[in-house]
Amino acid sequence: MSIVVLISGRGSNMQALLAAGLPVSAVISNVADAAGLAIGRSHGLATCTVAHRDFASREDFDAALADEIDRHAPTVVALAGFMRVLTPAFVRHYEGRLINIHPSLLPSFPGLDTHARALAAGVKVHGCTVHFVTAQLDHGPIIIQAVVPVRPDDTAATLAARVLRQEHIVYPRALQWVLDGRLVIGDGVVRVRGNDAQLVYSDRD
Repeated sequence: MSIVVLISGRGSNMQALLAAGLPVSAVISNVADAAGLAIGRSHGLATCTVAHRDFASREDFDAALADEIDRHAPTVVALAGFMRVLTPAFVRHYEGRLINIHPSLLPSFPGLDTHARALAAGVKVHGCTVHFVTAQLDHGPIIIQAVVPVRPDDTAATLAARVLRQEHIVYPRALQWVLDGRLVIGDGVVRVRGNDAQLVYSDRD
């Protein structure tokens, strides 16, 4: 069993997976100077850049990306801050083993700038979601969510930092469930064999 991680930046969630002892075999980025590539190399992982700007179309990029991923024959492909919208053909190719972590409580606030949008909406709780990827952006069956309170003095930066700490907890947990074959999906709803909690709530900074 192995995990290929796709990143575009610092790779903090990838580091959380490594710290949890998950079997990450490779890290691939669409950005050549992504900090997470250096982290991957420092852990002895295979690393590669597939630069989206080198391709004439999204379909061509996704095909090249899939070729690189498939060289490693992963059990799971984990998106960890991978800032590309994937084509339906790519998603179908990895159906059931393509996982994403998103910094909001989906289905609220899909897309970008989630923390600022949460503050602007006046929500009282915020958080993150680990989910199976479907062709619809930031949708798909939810595996686990973590919830944090929104404080009166929060900024987008302070709220993002508190959510990120929870991302580092729930993403490794969710991927371990996937590797262990513990997830059951029925009517678009994910359950965990053994009834492990699929909601984490933190009221601490």
